[in-house]
Amino acid sequence: MVGSNREFDLLAVGLQEAPPCPRNKVATLLSAALDESHTLIGKVIMQSLQLYLFGLKDAGSFINELKVDKQSVGGCGGIIGRKKGAVAIRINYKGIRMVFISCHLSAHARNVEERNSQCRHISHSLFSKFWNPYSRPSHITIWLGDLNYRLQGIDTYPARSLIKQNLHRRLHGKDQLLQEAGRGQIFNGFCEGTLNFKPTYKYNKGSSNYDTSHKIRVPAWTDRILFRIEDENKMEATLHSYESMDEIYGSDHKPVKAHLCLRLRQIPTN
Repeated sequence: MVGSNREFDLLAVGLQEAPPCPRNKVATLLSAALDESHTLIGKVIMQSLQLYLFGLKDAGSFINELKVDKQSVGGCGGIIGRKKGAVAIRINYKGIRMVFISCHLSAHARNVEERNSQCRHISHSLFSKFWNPYSRPSHITIWLGDLNYRLQGIDTYPARSLIKQNLHRRLHGKDQLLQEAGRGQIFNGFCEGTLNFKPTYKYNKGSSNYDTSHKIRVPAWTDRILFRIEDENKMEATLHSYESMDEIYGSDHKPVKAHLCLRLRQIPTN
């Protein structure tokens, strides 16, 4: 998952439905994979919902602030390893104020309004206890995770037929997240790369075959990465890539990754 290209300052890894394992096992595995170039600088865990942030070996000298927070959205999903809600890290790194959010929203195609409500609740609640009228807003917020938005108005076999023909771009208009964002219900001001990759859910574990269980679920882009720039006059963000990691077979989802380059348009005063 980490890969061999280490030409980045920060790497955020968000996990949802992470299986129970010995304490710090995931952090230890990720740290070992990145040991030559990066070190763990922040983490936040809420049961199966996890977020890890890695920086260059000398990152500590460039960090002016680092806070973490978590927000549950209720239910008993945590009992079965499917905790719903969000975990987040706020950091000031090299003068760039960033917020990373890893979240897991309610499942099932019918629960669009519930997911919308959870998005809004998470957005308003995270870091609210740290509220300071004199603090400056983040330059950028990066929101990632299993957002669980599905395809609306198409059955599984027509959807799979389009995907098999590499015509999955025709499914963009069916995507609930794009529909709801277009209506102004969620992710106001956020950007996302084009969904050029195939829907990332639901696969048979250990394969690249879509669900063959009795439910034969409609494929969907449940796994997403979005970002919002607070003030485009102060920050420039370039999305170099946005793709799924089809070579990973250990989940019924395919992970997604994005490569963002950030540049301040003015020198920070602190």
